Amino acid sequence: MREGNRAPRSFTIIGATANGKPFRPSDWCDRLCGVMSSFGSQRKMRYSPFVRPGCWITGEKCVFVDARLYVLEPLAYNFLMHFARDNGLRVDFEVSDTLS
Repeated sequence: MREGNRAPRSFTIIGATANGKPFRPSDWCDRLCGVMSSFGSQRKMRYSPFVRPGCWITGEKCVFVDARLYVLEPLAYNFLMHFARDNGLRVDFEVSDTLS
């Protein structure tokens, strides 16, 4: 979500709640990235290059969100921010990643 004049930043949604419990279902990151995916020319589903599933440094499943998504689709960027907030998930923002 854009706050004041701050540029959107890349962030990671970490599959753990504020009290440290794992987020369920266990395939939540694949489902969330699936919502942001599209079908390519070979009729295969492809994850967005701006929203990718992964594993956080402490082992939790996570979703990496590139700030460039905001430029292309601000509603999708905001949807992901609200998903994390509404489900009480931890979010880690990139420190030096900003859009001009």
